[in-house]
Parts: sequence; structure tokens; C-alpha cells
Amino acid sequence: MRPGIRFLDDDLLESIVAEAREVLERLGVEIHNPAALRLLGDHGAEIDDARQRARIPEELVDRALEAAHECFALYDVLGNPTHDLSGENVYFTPGSAAIHVLDHESGRMRRPTTADYIRHVKLVNQLPNLAAQSTAFIPADVPEAIQDSYRLFLSLLYGEKPVVTGAFTVESFNIMHEMQLAVRGSAHNLRARPLTVFSVCPTAPLKWSAVTSQNLLDCAAAGIPVEYISMPLAGFMAPVTLVGSLVQHTAETLSGLVMTQLASPGAPALYGGSPAIFDLRYETTPMGAIETMMIDCAYCEIGKYLGLPTQAYIALSDAKLLDAQAGLETGIGATLAALAGVNSVSGPGMLDFESCQSLEKLVLDNEICGMVLRLTRGIEPKEDFPALPRFEEMLREGHLLISKHTRRYLREEHYLPGRTIDRAQRSRWLDEGGLTLGERAHREVERLIAASRPSPLPESTQVELVALMHREAHRYGMDVLPQREP
Repeated sequence: MRPGIRFLDDDLLESIVAEAREVLERLGVEIHNPAALRLLGDHGAEIDDARQRARIPEELVDRALEAAHECFALYDVLGNPTHDLSGENVYFTPGSAAIHVLDHESGRMRRPTTADYIRHVKLVNQLPNLAAQSTAFIPADVPEAIQDSYRLFLSLLYGEKPVVTGAFTVESFNIMHEMQLAVRGSAHNLRARPLTVFSVCPTAPLKWSAVTSQNLLDCAAAGIPVEYISMPLAGFMAPVTLVGSLVQHTAETLSGLVMTQLASPGAPALYGGSPAIFDLRYETTPMGAIETMMIDCAYCEIGKYLGLPTQAYIALSDAKLLDAQAGLETGIGATLAALAGVNSVSGPGMLDFESCQSLEKLVLDNEICGMVLRLTRGIEPKEDFPALPRFEEMLREGHLLISKHTRRYLREEHYLPGRTIDRAQRSRWLDEGGLTLGERAHREVERLIAASRPSPLPESTQVELVALMHREAHRYGMDVLPQREP
């Protein structure tokens, strides 16, 4: 039996969805994109051009839900399947778009560089419990205009896993699409084997910017999966109650779903988000708050009820260092996400309200993810009945250390963490240097990066990616890209 958790009973869940539908029909959403407004209007939405507002009738919501698929798959750079985003399947990916990295040597946060990004990609390649990579942080050594495409470029050039990414400008989408076509070889192959997921974010409350709404339309046209990242802030830009925030999250997400499915029926999408409560004492948005995690799990229940695969920004921390707070917030979040059956969990490696990535924390979080993935498999009998022969063997031999049963099921039954987690006796721990968690994690970062292998992409594809990136950089006045290798 797979263990699980629920926060909403059926009546409450249906009431939240019904209220969100009424909000969309009566109040509507503000959309700063004439093409998106025209698309909605052509299909029956009431458009107020002066206020850039669309009131979306229930009939359009129903059509979108009927058109949307309940699952889709992701594939690595070679076209091998990595994700079946359906049912209760759970996959982890690093949190993304941080503006800082935590420097192990100084213990301080700083702006990332190209070298930092490449190290991150090589590390993620080696972490088995992270099924995808992400455009995790923003290198500060290239112009802002190319930062979106540059991150994807480095991810495709040095990584193998599919990429959770996004575009902060309308112009970035085209070059990012071209890069994916270079890897896949054709538009048909890219549709058939999606390589990325684009995060698209409405603005609370009930608003879509020109950029994010255009990203929705562009991704739908290209067959690139999206994840809707609604971000209500409970008590600030959303009702203070968890239920009220869920109503807003549902309305904002459904509005995105309608635009996607009108643009291209059946376009792949994740019912996702990154909501938070608002801590009035510090004027912060704590991602590690238990109420934030509860909202995440609850809206994923709503997504599943609506027949959609789900995503959440969870399994991350607001701590500033790799400390006990970082572990407890990430561990609780990852466990709840897995029990809730969130299909795509974004967050590992993240610190400081989604603004900082840490390679050392990523190594620790990989172990947390491994533990909770073991949890999802639950407890099942493995040749345990009848039990008497096993106990007779133990009494006869004095132990079961080399029993056939032990050797057959040890690694399947027990998750054995790597070198970052200390399970040694104190005497052995001291003999091996008495290393702290941070020191063990850093050693593992360096070991894994040193063991990284070259890109599996054909050399011709790598050359094409480099040429595309050089062309894009040149458009914005950068003639030489940062050095990628020492």
C-alpha cells in the first residue's frame, strides 16, 4: 500500500473549485496581451478591452479541462524517457532562478558565474534522486537579455536530464525553442519527446503579464509543456485563510489552463504553483512554513481532482546556511509532497526564500529525496510468509547477515544513503576526521563533479548549440562568451 495524505475532504474541495469558477466568470482576470484577449474573446469570454480584462465562463473552463491530458512524459537529451507525470508518481528537480549561490569557502551568498552554473549541471547529472535539472540560478557574467537562453544552453550542453526552465522575456522564447530543436532534430521529435518544462507565472491577484501570457501561447503552439506557477501570498496578495488562498490559486491556474487549451487543445501542462503565507512580522514569504506546505499539498489535491498532473515548489528552506533549519524545512516539505503524490517537486538546493542555491545543500537534499522516495513504496511482503523458516534460519545461524533472503532484498528494502549522511559510530567518525555535515557535503560535491562525464550529445549538435548561443549573445553586444572550462 502506498502511504498518502489528504488535507481537503470532497465537499471542501468541490466548494473551492466552484468558488474559483465563479470568480473567473464574475470578476475575470486581467491580461496584458491583445492576442490572448482576442483568443479568449473569440471563444466566448467577455472582454473589457479598456481594462484588459476577460471574464471566463464556466463553459470555457469545462472545455479546457476536457481537452487537457491527465499525464505526459519527459525525455533526456538523447530521447530516453525519464518522467511519467501521472497518478501518484513523484519526481524531484532543483529549485530554479536563484540570484545567489552559497559559497562554501566563505560561507557567504554571492552572485553566480558561468563556472558555478556548469558545476551545478555536472553535479545534478550525478545525483540519482533528482530526475530533472533546472535553470537553477542566473549567471551574472552575461547580459541580462540573454540570461534565460544562456542557462538553458549550459544545461543542454553539459547536462543529460530534462530541464525545468522558463523565459523572463518574450524574445528569449525563440532562441530557447531553437536550442531544443537542435537537440531533438525536428519540431515533430520535440513534440513527441518533450525536453523541457517552462514555468509560467500569473501575477497575484488574477493577472497575467504580457510576457507570461505570451509564453503560454508560444509553448502551446510548440508543444512545450508548461507548469502554471500561481503565487498567492496569504494575508497580503491573497486572503489570509488557507481556503481563500486556494480559491485564488485555483482561479489563476484555471485561467492559464483555458488559454493554453484554447491555443492548442491537449497541450501538456502541470497544475503547479509557488504560493506562500506572508509573515507580517518580517514582511517575508516563508517557503518553509508549514502552512505554505499545506497549501501546496492541498492545491495538488485539486489538480488531481481536475484530472491534471501536478507540480509544487516545496522541499526547500528559508535558512541562510546549510544548518538544522535547512534540513528540517526541506525534509518536512519533501515528505509531505511525496505523501500527497505531487508529480513534479521543485525545490531541492534552495535557500533564502527561493533566492539562493547551494551545491552542498543539493547533495544533502538528494539524500532526503531518496529517503522519501523509499517512503512512497510503502511496506510490502517479500517472501515473508510463511515466517517460520526465516526465524529457524536465524536461530540456527545466529544471524541473517548472509542469508539469501537478506542478499536478495537488502537494497530493495533499505535505502542506503551516500557519504553525506553520517551513520558511523562516533569512534569511526572521529577517525575519519570528525567532519561536519557541510564538510561532508562539500567533499561529495567535489568528488561527484570530478567524476562527471562529457556530454552524450553528438559533436555536431554541440557545435550547433554553441553557434546559436554566440549568435544570440552577439545580438546584445557580447562578442565573446565567458570561458566555460578552466
